[in-house]
Amino acid sequence: MNRSESKYFNTAIKMDLALISLLGKKSIEYISVSEICTLAGVNRSTFYLHYENIGELLDEAARYLLDDFLSYFSTDTRSVALGLRDCELKELMFISDRYLTPYLLYIKDRKRVFATALAHNKILGFENVYKQMFENIFDPILDRFGYPLNDRKYVMAYYLNGINAIILEWLREDCCREVGEIAKIISVCIYGRYGILTEKQD
Repeated sequence: MNRSESKYFNTAIKMDLALISLLGKKSIEYISVSEICTLAGVNRSTFYLHYENIGELLDEAARYLLDDFLSYFSTDTRSVALGLRDCELKELMFISDRYLTPYLLYIKDRKRVFATALAHNKILGFENVYKQMFENIFDPILDRFGYPLNDRKYVMAYYLNGINAIILEWLREDCCREVGEIAKIISVCIYGRYGILTEKQD
């Protein structure tokens, strides 16, 4: 990356974060270019040099959020979707330290950003991301475990809503409890007190 590309990259991140911060306070339709530029410390000409409108910045901010989230996971964890149909079943147990720890660390490090993304998942396009994850990851996993096709959306709703409820409670407490404690609570809720899976047991 040359100097001009690096400068633009840093400016883009500032504008991404400015928009995300403003979304934590108001709806997208009430956010102006001037507010974004003021918060990001850039001028309007810089904004319009790279974006036609706030919608384009919103798309970029969503990509930034996803990339930042994925950066918490190891490369082999991120590529798990490639071997879903051939790996051993124990490797498909995502409620384990291997996946929960980076997920919870991200939330703890990015509390406000995560809460904003959760509140605005539709406009950020995360519903489409979930749809792709369901088709490419969750559905093949549920298929491997023999869940009937018509039951799968209900099963995922149960798991995801339950985990989200724990996360939201944790966020309300400003993530004061340790990541390991929350991971254990999630595991107990999914597997039961005497059926917790750990990396050592896998």
